[in-house]
Amino acid sequence: MKFDKLYKGKLIKRYKRFLADIVLENGEEITAHVPNSGAMTSCIEPDCDVWVSFHDNPKRKLKYTLELTKMEDILICTNTGVANKIAIEAINNNTIKELQGYSSLKPEQKYGKNSRIDILLEDEDKKCYVEIKSVSLKLENTLAFPDAVTTRGAKHLEELISMIKEGHRAVMLYIIQRTDSLPFEIAKQIDKKYYEGFIKAQQEGVEILVYQSKIDLEGIEVYKKIDFKAD
Repeated sequence: MKFDKLYKGKLIKRYKRFLADIVLENGEEITAHVPNSGAMTSCIEPDCDVWVSFHDNPKRKLKYTLELTKMEDILICTNTGVANKIAIEAINNNTIKELQGYSSLKPEQKYGKNSRIDILLEDEDKKCYVEIKSVSLKLENTLAFPDAVTTRGAKHLEELISMIKEGHRAVMLYIIQRTDSLPFEIAKQIDKKYYEGFIKAQQEGVEILVYQSKIDLEGIEVYKKIDFKAD
């Protein structure tokens, strides 16, 4: 996925979860939309380098969107909506080998109890439900999910289990949106209930896939699988 033209700046502060005050390289101070509802721990701090995209849409209240941050030498894509886009690209270009062999790919399909699955793969009588999570948290020497308590994420695990019980395939796909190459784990110290739901989902047959993305100022793409085993 190619980024729209990016503008570099320095973070002044992030607040109210979805807002960030930034000073651009030309000295202009702006407020950007932050498309990330998480804590963003290890992803952002005052005075860190950031990159924003500009959208001259009269329907938008904020013209700028935060896309990337840099912590030390690590680029991080903090836009969680990107994970679905690059996952679809990676399925279509055969990068995610485990999700091949289906004739149709449909994003954002209703299923379960008033939920939407990120990707529904279908072929004749086969269905595969794929839930996608963006990973941006660093914990010492690992990357982890989630970065905050997520009741919604726990609900998604239960919905995937229900699809298994109906005889379908279900996959939990974690997309790492950082450039550091580290092992991945479920952050049970942050959300014990999510961790317990994750272990249950594995035991019930939900498949777990973890893929690393590579990022530069031009774009982001999924490029390799990360081996992962839960405790």
